[in-house]
Amino acid sequence: MENPLYVHEESEGSVLLNFPHSGTWVPPDVAAQLNPLGRKITDTDWHVPKLYEFARGSVSWLQATHGRVVVDLNRDPQGANLYPGQATTGLCPVTEFTGAGIYRDGQHPDIAVRRARYFDPYHQQLADQIERIRARHGFCILLDCHSIKSTLPLLFSGQLPDLNLGTFDGVSCAPQLADLMMLSLQDNGFSFVQNGRFKGGWITRHYGKPAQGVHALQLEISQACYMDENQPEQFDTGKAAALQTVLQNLITRLTQAQIS
Repeated sequence: MENPLYVHEESEGSVLLNFPHSGTWVPPDVAAQLNPLGRKITDTDWHVPKLYEFARGSVSWLQATHGRVVVDLNRDPQGANLYPGQATTGLCPVTEFTGAGIYRDGQHPDIAVRRARYFDPYHQQLADQIERIRARHGFCILLDCHSIKSTLPLLFSGQLPDLNLGTFDGVSCAPQLADLMMLSLQDNGFSFVQNGRFKGGWITRHYGKPAQGVHALQLEISQACYMDENQPEQFDTGKAAALQTVLQNLITRLTQAQIS
């Protein structure tokens, strides 16, 4: 029997935290297709749910269990490149972020099967939770929670800022929420950028419809802020403490936000 596709928790508040890339489970049929590098699931958003653990109970929560190598929940299911002209990976990645292949010779993903089995059910649950919250409050604040290695030459030059807020250039949420996020994240000892290299993936762009009461924002965190990037399976509690203080302030402000 396969693992459940997600961990789902409901609260009465207006905020929904979504974790599409933190899963590490790979079903046996997919694992059999992957080469040794692919089975390391190197492009995982390591430990991101643990960073936000303090918020459980005060927010609604949706967390993928399966790894990004199975299907990328934050990619356009039609295959469109969200960042034209820049390197990216697809709905079913065949390379890691360094550009190295992750499949055994002669093996390749069946995209239609993966989408039906993993992508569509997850997004149905995400859509249902957004609508439940919107119906209760008149609006829903969706925070898409991510992390990434601090240096990835294939994707960006130099070192990534610590905190990267994406609002699809202001399209996916009300300006007051973008301002609130900015005030919460800047000048806290971490470098910050808004709508830089990461403007928000497919989830932010697809669900963010502020005119309809759905406000979506993406926060991409450099993994150097809270872990040793050379030992990705280990969470550094001491290193993460300062970051979690910033995140606690952020979530408190979001849960108290009222949007007319």
